[in-house]
Amino acid sequence: MEHPLTVAVIGLGKIGLPIAAQYAFRGHTVIGVDIRSNVVASVSAGKSHIAGEPLLDERVSTTVAAGSLRATQDVASAVGQANVVVVAVPLITDAEGKADFATIDEVTRTMGASLKSGTLVLYETTLPLGTTRGRLGPVLEQSSGLRLGDSLFLAFSPERVYSGRVFEDLSKYPKIVGGVDPESTARAVAFYGSVLDADVLPVANAETAEFAKLAETTYRFVNVALADQLALFGRERGVNISEAFAAANTQPFSQIHHPGIGVGGHCIPVYPRFLLEASRNGELSLVRDAQRIDDAMPATYLNLLSDVLGGLRGKRVVVLGVSYRPNIKETAFSAAFRVVTVLKQEGALVTVHDPLFSDDELRDLGFESVPLQEAAAADAVIVQAFHRQYQDLDWKLFRCLRAVIDGRGGVPAALFTGSDIAFISLDVNKA
Repeated sequence: MEHPLTVAVIGLGKIGLPIAAQYAFRGHTVIGVDIRSNVVASVSAGKSHIAGEPLLDERVSTTVAAGSLRATQDVASAVGQANVVVVAVPLITDAEGKADFATIDEVTRTMGASLKSGTLVLYETTLPLGTTRGRLGPVLEQSSGLRLGDSLFLAFSPERVYSGRVFEDLSKYPKIVGGVDPESTARAVAFYGSVLDADVLPVANAETAEFAKLAETTYRFVNVALADQLALFGRERGVNISEAFAAANTQPFSQIHHPGIGVGGHCIPVYPRFLLEASRNGELSLVRDAQRIDDAMPATYLNLLSDVLGGLRGKRVVVLGVSYRPNIKETAFSAAFRVVTVLKQEGALVTVHDPLFSDDELRDLGFESVPLQEAAAADAVIVQAFHRQYQDLDWKLFRCLRAVIDGRGGVPAALFTGSDIAFISLDVNKA
């Protein structure tokens, strides 16, 4: 593939901006596209609007200053100049995880109208099986007047990175690529080989690449459900769960995940539902069982709390951490929402604390926030996201504390040994 190229990256979010900076850092001319004027203004000034991503500030600043990265709101202009178009816009899902294609369809139509002959289009947004070929390909052909495999090339390559370590993951995890025809696959492999240090892994077709992403996330989804069930079973029988799982995982074929109060994030609770929605006649029953188990975990923990407190009605409960995982300011499908909802349904008096969010942001999310200094009267504390700020928490702040739920396995049980405070965790046995 010729070098350097002009690459349009559509969507400058938590994945789009880092990959745009990566491509520019590797010598291509990159035009980042986003509908948000503040994002375009920030990037154009050489600044990242995304906090907490190592190397991102530096790479955006460096590549913008060098003229290899610029930003615009004009999709048509960017695509019209590009040899390669990479789509990293989110696929919106509802509360049940059902995909809403309106945004990605519109982006695809707008792109198509400006594509020039020979352009390679790559989708990195995780998609339901068959979407690249069956839905997006026809839209591109119709809106561009170009023909797939002849004057237009199309492939799917799932993002496989984690917020907070995107550049590390880009250099480490093989890049899966599958095109709608062999030439599309070959061109996609050549492009990614020019921008990444990791291996590029071509697969049979776009459907195989789509399924690989759905399979890896579903594996983790089912594994968490297994860990939850094993932990509940072992806890009732005097097992130290964390020690048992760690011991089991010394065998390389065992990769038992960590139990917890609920699965959250953009990926793990969402993408298995793409498969379930397409399944029929009892297919994927194991995945459906895992969904039921994972969805029930907040209520499972709260039942344990209710037993300790003699019911939840009127009890003052503080939830620590609303993020879906520690040290990340993200709430997508966070278990915090389900925890708070169940507590309120049971009549508890619920407040939340999260050092990563302002009081206004927490209110906008539907939570009632409380400073830790004003939470002294709490009957119970639930650690939903064990941020680093909680690692040295002075538990003596909570003068009326009767129970602690460690929903993430981070709080040392020894802190409560010999006290009257009930410590509820799936990492240790019920005694």
